[in-house]
Amino acid sequence: MGGYSLLVNAAALPAAQVNVSQGAVRREFEKIAPPNGARQMAAAEPHMTLVSLETDLLVAGGGLAGVCAAISAARLGSKVVLVQDRSRLGGNSSSEVKMHVVGANSHKGRGGWREGGLLEELRLADAVNNPQRCWELWDLLLYDKVVSEPNITLLLESVVYSAKTGNGRIEEVMVRCDKSEHLYRVKAKLFMDCTGDSRLGLESGAEMRTGRERRSEFGESLAPEKPDEETLGSSILFTSRLYQKPMPFTPPKWARKVTADTLKFRKITSWEYGYWWVEWGGSVDPIRDNERIRFELLSIVMGVWDHIKNSGEHTSSANWAMDWVGFMPGKRGSRRLVGDHLLSQNDLLRGDFADAVAIGGWPMDDHPPGGFDRADLPPAVQIRTPEVFNIPLRSFYSKNVSNLMMAGRNISATHVAFTSTRVMATCAVGGQAAGTAAAMCLDRGITPRQLASEPKLVSALQQRLMRDDQTIKNVRNSDPADLARMARATASAEIGDAKALLVLDGVARDIPGQGIHHWEAPAGSWIALEWEKAQRVGELQITFDTGFQRELTLTSSDSINRGIVRAAQPETVRDYEVQVRKAGAPDWTTVETVTGNFQRVRRHKLGGVDVAAVRVVAKATNGSDSVRIFELRCYA
Repeated sequence: MGGYSLLVNAAALPAAQVNVSQGAVRREFEKIAPPNGARQMAAAEPHMTLVSLETDLLVAGGGLAGVCAAISAARLGSKVVLVQDRSRLGGNSSSEVKMHVVGANSHKGRGGWREGGLLEELRLADAVNNPQRCWELWDLLLYDKVVSEPNITLLLESVVYSAKTGNGRIEEVMVRCDKSEHLYRVKAKLFMDCTGDSRLGLESGAEMRTGRERRSEFGESLAPEKPDEETLGSSILFTSRLYQKPMPFTPPKWARKVTADTLKFRKITSWEYGYWWVEWGGSVDPIRDNERIRFELLSIVMGVWDHIKNSGEHTSSANWAMDWVGFMPGKRGSRRLVGDHLLSQNDLLRGDFADAVAIGGWPMDDHPPGGFDRADLPPAVQIRTPEVFNIPLRSFYSKNVSNLMMAGRNISATHVAFTSTRVMATCAVGGQAAGTAAAMCLDRGITPRQLASEPKLVSALQQRLMRDDQTIKNVRNSDPADLARMARATASAEIGDAKALLVLDGVARDIPGQGIHHWEAPAGSWIALEWEKAQRVGELQITFDTGFQRELTLTSSDSINRGIVRAAQPETVRDYEVQVRKAGAPDWTTVETVTGNFQRVRRHKLGGVDVAAVRVVAKATNGSDSVRIFELRCYA
């Protein structure tokens, strides 16, 4: 434990994508950095090498939204160029900011609603391979997942800086990497803005919004009476450690003076992991004033730490010292792109959408734009939605640029709705939704709007997302390609109401307050799918229990980490066998034996043979006495 292995638990991925050689990755590098003999210099900048790339989808922005969008599109066969302006992926979740990923489960406030899909795959791999809670290993995990996808070309430390448009479409974009002295001209069929600040949308002339809407525009009780350009500020975090001797601290001259009055509404109970309420910049331009925002945040951090160490009010801090402080402001609000639907407060409270593709559930979490300067106000006002809510596909593509999509904190939403949808787990599942939709559009040669306007295609998109473990509220598995839906489920044992037939009820998680949706039995039990007529089955998909009732995130906060299992989740089936009974044969044949599993979704190739039944023998878990399976799917 505590190490890192490339492509951990690779059987969770489609079989064609689990083995990526070093040579294949190196060929990608040769494509983006041609050898001297093949270099073409840019006329306007004679010291920059010009490289032309063509792809299906360009994703600008490598935060969790962009990472999930790129991976989901790539796994469905689309060629993707992913552009990230930093040296690492993950955005605010990376080691540059160290913000823990939160979402629909509202930390521990809405148990059972942890997000599934790609984000769960990442969280589980991190928990097992990074029990020491090292942020740089989270960076490495994301890098591994991206470079190991043969359909993704990754451009790090690169920024989209212009776009060529025509007839309401983006034709190509220019990308700049000063580190390698390359300019990239990238042509694509679809483009996606996951930059947070909507830089690609800005360059392409997409309609966008900033600031806060007036209360009457959408009937939002939480909006101000008059519109303004204010938003949420940015934050800089820090971490500290306990040492075996006194650790003095002398603040820089430019540190703020922080007093008990300054912290009236900002309580200090521990200091191993800084404070989200060290926030500033909502009253200035969050993009153009970034350098001032960085300075003000650092001056606040230094002042807060000076107060902890030297005010005499926190004497137990004597042996504590900072061991890291962020230098990249973790941004919340800036530009938001406008789609065919602008998500509002009322949608979060009671909206329902035929084109739902992702869930959210974080409270509407508004902060005073003045941030730390408003010591007279609480640092946040949180209004919890009564339930998790769906987000429609129409909020993930541009209203006026026909081949531009978006995912992340810049989706089509009012300021009030954005205060909920901005959190990273919601951004991640939105990225998976947008990436999957993009792959479907590319496969059919249609625009995102055409996809959203055709109910049959929307249903197909929803079913593809659910096949990849995305949760969509009030949508069940009705995939016509799923052969398991024609089968009968039997088991060697069942515990209580957790019957075998529940693996076919179309719901792959236990929904709080709505009963159970899994089979449960003592370890060593088996569950089988049997057909009246033999079926040609090429793939079996199993969805295990990974403890959605708990929080699972990488965090430096000891209080939040309390209750998180930084290892394989105890409920998850660890060792199992996949067996088939061929048509006309009396005996079972073991086709695969798995040990050491920790992932929620596993896929197994069965060879496309005619079988009368398939069976999973669940031998042992990672700690629980009983085994649980939520869903079995079969595909030709």
